[in-house]
Amino acid sequence: MSVAKQRLITDLQRGGITDERVLAVMASIPREAFVSRTFVERAYDNMALPIGFGQTISQPLVVAAMTQALDIGARMKVLEIGTGSGYQAAILARLARRVFTIERYKMLSRDAERRLLDLRVHNVVFHVGDGTKGWPPQAPYDRIIVTAAAGEMPMALVDQLAVGGIMLVPVGPDPVNQTVERVVRTEHGITREELMPVRFVPLVAGALPTYEA
Repeated sequence: MSVAKQRLITDLQRGGITDERVLAVMASIPREAFVSRTFVERAYDNMALPIGFGQTISQPLVVAAMTQALDIGARMKVLEIGTGSGYQAAILARLARRVFTIERYKMLSRDAERRLLDLRVHNVVFHVGDGTKGWPPQAPYDRIIVTAAAGEMPMALVDQLAVGGIMLVPVGPDPVNQTVERVVRTEHGITREELMPVRFVPLVAGALPTYEA
């Protein structure tokens, strides 16, 4: 393990990451494969980095904390909203049976799929579309993770959770007032718990931009 990667793992432990499975996966995934050449020297800094189209690869501590809070089992089916660079999907894929990931931008989705194939990650299914609608044909999901901030709780995604399932979603009206919420689906409805403040790009509904169709 490189010195930079070891330093990042130490930072994650200091930041409250105690799940050895999550730490091991974070150590095994080469984050430099998911950033542009411009930022490759900063790949193991604990910070978000731009990936184009106004999107970012999330801060490693946020990725690890959300992954830990999902408590993913090896036989679970996971839905990710916001493929981005593919980094979070790669992390999820090492923990779950299958990951379904939705991205609004075709180019980001295509590049993410190529990266995961290069890393021999084959249990991720990619889809280009409106993440606010989820992926109903594959529902229900044991876990759902949203990597963009919703203005309010996205009930279309809640409806795709299996009973006993968990969803993590940043919710907030603006970039400086967002909180990751942990939603648990029960036989009688849902429970909601606030976990941590974050800053994510907004979750955008609607059709794709014409230049990305």
